[in-house]
Amino acid sequence: MGRSSHSGDVELLLAVLDEAFMRKSWHGTNLRGSLRGLSAKRAAWSPGRGRKSIWEHVLHAAYWKYTVRRRLVGEKRGAFALAGSNWFPVPAGAPDRAWKDAVRLLEDEHQRLRDAVASLSPKALHARPGGSKLTNAYIIRGIALHDIYHTGQIQFIKRMRRGGGERD
Repeated sequence: MGRSSHSGDVELLLAVLDEAFMRKSWHGTNLRGSLRGLSAKRAAWSPGRGRKSIWEHVLHAAYWKYTVRRRLVGEKRGAFALAGSNWFPVPAGAPDRAWKDAVRLLEDEHQRLRDAVASLSPKALHARPGGSKLTNAYIIRGIALHDIYHTGQIQFIKRMRRGGGERD
């Protein structure tokens, strides 16, 4: 018997999530690839007052992967690894260990999101959680696009730093 439409839908959503985050894709660098080789110092650099650092973008992306997963599985708020929401500050002194932990948090939240998407039933894939106007499938596509958007932001920050004469 052939694959069900649901199975194909879930596989496609998982492929889109992975291309935006860690798999080869036609558009170029993905989110995880944009972080390859970055030191804590470089990740903590900000292009100016009120501008976000790469580190902040990483924690923001991890938070929204958590938020989408939480919505998909019906989990209550408050289980994210860091206190607060949306944007998180770079730890004082930008220690290497904390940078590695931030990247690991992003990777872990991506895997948890993947697991949640893979477990969706056909009904849940097209449901609108918590009275939302958006279906779960729409939200999943959105979080993949969110990764691509922040990849672009990170690539831009890296170029700004090089152009400004900043070095590690």
